[in-house]
Amino acid sequence: MKTIIIANRLPVKIERNGEEFNIIRSEGGLATGLGSLETDSDIYWVGWPGIFTDDKNEKKEITKKLHAMNFHPVFLSSDHIEKYYEGYSNSTIWPLCHYFFSFIEYRADYWEAYQEVNSLFCSEALLFIKDDDIVWVQDYQLMLLPKKIRDKKPNINIGYFHHIPFPSYELFRVLPEREEILEGLLGADLIGFHTHDYMRHFISAIYRVLNLNCNLDEVSLNNRIVHIDAFPMGINYEQYHNAPNLPEVKEKSKLLIESFGEKDIILSVDRLDYSKGILHRLNGFEQFLENNPEYHEKVSLAMIVVPSRDTVDIYAELKTHIDQLIGEINGKYSKLGWNPIYYFYQSFSFEELIAMYDIAKVALVTPVRDGMNLVAKEYLATKINKPGVLVLSEMAGAAIELSDAIIINPNDIDQIEKAILQALNMPEKEKKERLEKMQKRISKQDVKKWAKDFVNELLDIKNRNREILQKVVGKRQLNQIKKAYDDANSRLILLDYDGTLAPFVKKPEDAIPSDKVIDLLNKMSSDSKNKVVINSGRNHQILDKWFKGLDLDFAAEHGMFYKENNKWHKNLIDKIVWDEEILNIIQHAIDKTPRSFMEQKEASLVWHYRNVDVWLAELRSQQLVNALIGPCARLNLQIVPGNKVVEIKPPDFTKGSEVLRRMENHNYDFILAIGDDTTDEDMFRVLPLDGVSIKVGNFSQAAKYRIPLQSSVVPFLNNLIT
Repeated sequence: MKTIIIANRLPVKIERNGEEFNIIRSEGGLATGLGSLETDSDIYWVGWPGIFTDDKNEKKEITKKLHAMNFHPVFLSSDHIEKYYEGYSNSTIWPLCHYFFSFIEYRADYWEAYQEVNSLFCSEALLFIKDDDIVWVQDYQLMLLPKKIRDKKPNINIGYFHHIPFPSYELFRVLPEREEILEGLLGADLIGFHTHDYMRHFISAIYRVLNLNCNLDEVSLNNRIVHIDAFPMGINYEQYHNAPNLPEVKEKSKLLIESFGEKDIILSVDRLDYSKGILHRLNGFEQFLENNPEYHEKVSLAMIVVPSRDTVDIYAELKTHIDQLIGEINGKYSKLGWNPIYYFYQSFSFEELIAMYDIAKVALVTPVRDGMNLVAKEYLATKINKPGVLVLSEMAGAAIELSDAIIINPNDIDQIEKAILQALNMPEKEKKERLEKMQKRISKQDVKKWAKDFVNELLDIKNRNREILQKVVGKRQLNQIKKAYDDANSRLILLDYDGTLAPFVKKPEDAIPSDKVIDLLNKMSSDSKNKVVINSGRNHQILDKWFKGLDLDFAAEHGMFYKENNKWHKNLIDKIVWDEEILNIIQHAIDKTPRSFMEQKEASLVWHYRNVDVWLAELRSQQLVNALIGPCARLNLQIVPGNKVVEIKPPDFTKGSEVLRRMENHNYDFILAIGDDTTDEDMFRVLPLDGVSIKVGNFSQAAKYRIPLQSSVVPFLNNLIT
């Protein structure tokens, strides 16, 4: 087994040295975390090597050197980088995911290039992927890749991690290619995000765009489950925590203190990007200087901005605005020997950055939107010589973990000003207490644990999906069931109706049995060895009407009524008089939920919401259940959530109790139960060990087998009886 990491870039830098190529390993957080995975398998990487070449010999030489390191290069052209990377990835997806709607660029050639490059990555990976390998796809540049690999290797174990925010449905829906993107991601078995907010937005998009049902954190597909979870990414804590004591870092810290003087340093570190809130931060710091002149010549902001895409118009304009604003602030407030802002538009080496963290009294991390933001965690990890204070945007993913920071809204410059004051005046004891709490948290949730947790969960899902696949009724399973059927002399066949024999429709009255269903039931019931029972939640009047003339038995309203020898029997003798409080609660839910309605049966009340918006349906159904708990407990009534329904009924009779009644009255040597709803699981649970239980649709632990599609039920039964 191999673990194959697929990312836009390989974790190396390739530099030309005359006619030679030097390969230098990257020290980035992702490369460090994934490189330190505790696994017995070999780790391979697939990605762009970061160099352009059309020369076949050069490609061959680079590939040979990279293969020796278990790296597999995908060679991209400058046109690919322009349209796939700078274009669709960073001019369409990036602003979309960071809520900068007005910056989104839609171009057909961007999308074409994105599809093409994802296919190139797929082609390279397929050259050496085996069925028992683990594939882990990284980030938004490769969102189509999981499905592309799945289409070619359906049994492969695939994970995907999204390193940036995932936007709310209302924003995501503007993307023309939204369906293709989501379908691409659902090729994975496990989809990971930094926070539960992003996870929630993704699930919302899944059921609104693709109309797929999500069971909490799972999406059920035909033959597998896609699991969605949050994995907050960490840093190499040990590396950062130990770094301030390195001799070269100590020397740089000393030089920086001499350069800045005795002033308190507030530090900000960002890549040049509009999502980082740099202008808001500068405006907040300027307001701090204006309103608090007593801090002049005592406090300076050291602002590091790492160059990025500054040839792109939006980024070039941003840099111009940053330069101008810093110039204005320094021009207005500077004094001899003191600059309010020290501005570094450059990359820093690891040692230089650690030295800056080391001397900074305050870190100002205020992105207007950020997937995680590891700068905040790096700063905290390095504070071993003197406590520091972290001011952190609530819009950064890290804010969920780092609640002991000073949390602010980065759009509010008043909050930025107040946070700077609070940080500068915080008592040493409070600084230390806050710092220790956050260091304890990030030291445990480091990048190694992030990678390990993801892979372990991916392996668990692989085993679960293997179990699901084994339960799917294929040729082998059909032959096993058919042999038991053929060998039997007395058979009990229990069939749910809605979602099993008939498709689940928006209007319950439209679920009239088809000619194919009628023909099938006639064939089954004509066999003297068979006792065929429609075990349904429907009322007995509609069952009699729809199946008039057929030699069938029925159980209606989940076992409240049953029909044997052409005669209906009622398990409940007393007529139910429904409590006004319960009726009012349901009516209130109907009033608040357009397109929902109540069905009143003889022995149950049913609130239907099959035509309701999914999000609203989830909210209202939970509210209804919560509201009904009190009165139903008092009146000894059962609340049964089902497929797009909430039902209230007496607890004594279920689909399962009907099965038990029939088994007590007759000995069967073959029992088959098929259903699609949670109420059908009552049947499955009471079957004998040799009984055959089949869940239609979603996976069920209670059922032995599974038929993923309702449309496959009638063909299955036809194959069984012929």
